Amino acid sequence: MRITDRVLRNFTVARSYRENSQKVNCIDYSPNGESAISSSDDDRIVIYDITAGRPRKTMFSQKYGVDLIRYRHKDDHTVVYSSNKQDDTIRLLSLTGNKYIRYFPGHTAKVISLSMSPVDDMFISSSLDKTIRIWDLNSQNCQGITNPIGRPICSFDPEGLIFAAAVESKVVQLYDLRAFDKGPFASFEMSFPRVCDWTRLKFSDDGKQILICTNGGMIGLLNAFNGSLLHTFSNYNNSRGFSLEACFTPDSQFVMIGSEDGKIHVWSTVSGMKVAVRDGKHPGPINTLQFNPRFMTFASACSKTNFWLPGQDTETH
Repeated sequence: MRITDRVLRNFTVARSYRENSQKVNCIDYSPNGESAISSSDDDRIVIYDITAGRPRKTMFSQKYGVDLIRYRHKDDHTVVYSSNKQDDTIRLLSLTGNKYIRYFPGHTAKVISLSMSPVDDMFISSSLDKTIRIWDLNSQNCQGITNPIGRPICSFDPEGLIFAAAVESKVVQLYDLRAFDKGPFASFEMSFPRVCDWTRLKFSDDGKQILICTNGGMIGLLNAFNGSLLHTFSNYNNSRGFSLEACFTPDSQFVMIGSEDGKIHVWSTVSGMKVAVRDGKHPGPINTLQFNPRFMTFASACSKTNFWLPGQDTETH
């Protein structure tokens, strides 16, 4: 099925789960799209079986907390996540054995972004300590470090060759992973219509666009090659300055974001026009939103997690 305006307007909640007592801070789909995993502020890690449409397993990270959880490249048996309680170490966890495989110490303040390479075992992280660190899952030692002047958020491009850093909510820098120590090879200074903090950065799957999320009721879409501002998307509710997550659809043709009133808003990346608004009946702000990379479904979450399908009736568990 091709993703179109009509298909997006027809999405409904197929499954709704209340596995968490506090905010779900991250959802990630496995590379094959058959599993999803969530991390939450109540220290829970919940694995969902997408093909069966139900939770498969719940684990806890009570000592360290859990945030920014990510599946390993081409693997649904291990995940990487940042800690949000005792320290700022990143951890590699085996989901089958519920055991830590490796620790990645180095950051001295909260990790605010974590991005896995789409092609190998490299990943990058950024922190309030104003550094971006480059890692290899096979070694606990940091493989490299950059020091942008300011608070950075970062993300890999879809080919794993370039990563982008957004610094102090005003500059986007592009780095070649193989020559990151030489500094950025491109830098774009941005001016958004509203004063707000940039909270997340994502590449589209075709590598042509960069999405910047903010806490100011507005998201920006950039040309990934020259940094020009293609569109700004607003008119969704975020009056209290939440860090709401936006995402691309896998075909790079649409951008989706949740709002503080539990609704999901969808825009065309081509025209910049809003094409759909769907109500997920979330009791709180939609903190995280992800589209499945392989199947026609997406997930949204506050403390409740919804899985959406085109044209299906809602069923709550």
